[in-house]
Amino acid sequence: MKVKTKSIKLNFIMNVVLTMSSFIFPLVTFPYVSRVLLPEGTGKVSFAISVITYFTMFAQLGIPTYGIRACAQVRDDKEKLSRTVQELLIINLAMCVLVYLVFFAALFTVPRMRNDKELFLIVSTMILFNSIGMEWLYKGLEQYTYITVRSILFKFIALLAMFALVHQKSDYVIYGAISIFASSASNILNFFYAHHFIEIKPVGDYHFSRHFRAIMIFFAMACSTTIYTNLDTVMLGFMKTDTDVGYYNAAVKIKTILVSIVTSLGTVLLPRASYYIEQGMKEKFKEVAKKAMDFVILAAVPLMLYFMIYAREGVIFLSGDAFEGSVLPMQIIMPTLLFIGITNILGIQVLVPLGKEKYVLYSEIAGAVTDLLLNALLIPRYAAAGAAMGTLAAEFVVLLVQVSVLREFVKEIFKKIRVGKIAVTAGVAGAAAGTVKLLGLSEFWALALSACVFFGVYLVILTCLKEPLLLEMEKQILGKLRK
Repeated sequence: MKVKTKSIKLNFIMNVVLTMSSFIFPLVTFPYVSRVLLPEGTGKVSFAISVITYFTMFAQLGIPTYGIRACAQVRDDKEKLSRTVQELLIINLAMCVLVYLVFFAALFTVPRMRNDKELFLIVSTMILFNSIGMEWLYKGLEQYTYITVRSILFKFIALLAMFALVHQKSDYVIYGAISIFASSASNILNFFYAHHFIEIKPVGDYHFSRHFRAIMIFFAMACSTTIYTNLDTVMLGFMKTDTDVGYYNAAVKIKTILVSIVTSLGTVLLPRASYYIEQGMKEKFKEVAKKAMDFVILAAVPLMLYFMIYAREGVIFLSGDAFEGSVLPMQIIMPTLLFIGITNILGIQVLVPLGKEKYVLYSEIAGAVTDLLLNALLIPRYAAAGAAMGTLAAEFVVLLVQVSVLREFVKEIFKKIRVGKIAVTAGVAGAAAGTVKLLGLSEFWALALSACVFFGVYLVILTCLKEPLLLEMEKQILGKLRK
């Protein structure tokens, strides 16, 4: 059986739609929720999700990333694919049971968790949903149309539920439940839809041990990543207050939306890159990596700069005046858009398909250690801003390690990308957009007008400079419009 694969262009379009839905959902709900629950309520939910993320990480091991590669490599053989999926699912479910035992022990013994027992119980369903979801199967087979439609459906239902059920500060538990529904409940559909691609009945002749080495490497990578992406929120929750977590959460939520835009092309390239390496198509592999890196630079630099300049307006518009304490953390954390975008390509899209995931692990261990040490030093004094500093430094260390490993590859890729012109153009656009602040407009109108000025200037200048990827994208858009 040969699984029908979609073009990278269609996968990218579907992933952009998925990214936009992930952008629109918090853009619509967070201004409402943050004004109802205030920093304390949103902080409670953010803290609970961050803690449960660690339990989910242990239940998943390294399967979410390893599974994509494993499925992509055998996607043309239904029996091999079925055996691979069943082996990984059995490992996943066994770990899920063990993790729930530890979770319930912690729930009744850790005071910080026991005080919000109901919230933690509801959020913990994420562990089960992610274990049965097999998202890695659908990504490995490049089923991005299905992933997108399914995700938008559940987000739309969650959107309606948010406005219907969250009305007062005490409704933070309901908000937590709806958040998990929006992000993880769609995995139930994955479980039942899998029969379209694999045999549901046991195929037998299992070889679980063949996965263990790679899974443990990917698990160690997941541990390191989860530590330095969630440790700041967890440490803030234990060392400071729910309000401080709420401030930091507002900044991180905006950053997360922007990161999903920056990494949207790279996300769809891992299965294709793994397939090219498996087939020995090295030039195709380099071409894919270069295009992804070009897109990251083109998107990350302007977004980073714009939201540093307009951090206050962005925070106040999305979250309300009560979140003034989120402005500085947001400005500090914005450069991570560029760092994460580049490491997403070098690590997940280059090192992993090449089978060099251990170097990704080393980089993430370095980032986790950096984050842990700086959080311990800075959070007691600077609270949310200290957590942002720790995250910024951690992401930069990850970037340095990966660049040092792929030194020659990076040189070859960056020779073909006009980084200097992109940076200067973004600077000119930033200066033009900065003048809008002088008009004294409300947050909404300041953001609307400055965004038009900034991105208008940015796109016009780069079009005049004949930026290749931008011209290619503009040509495709115009072609679609003409049709």
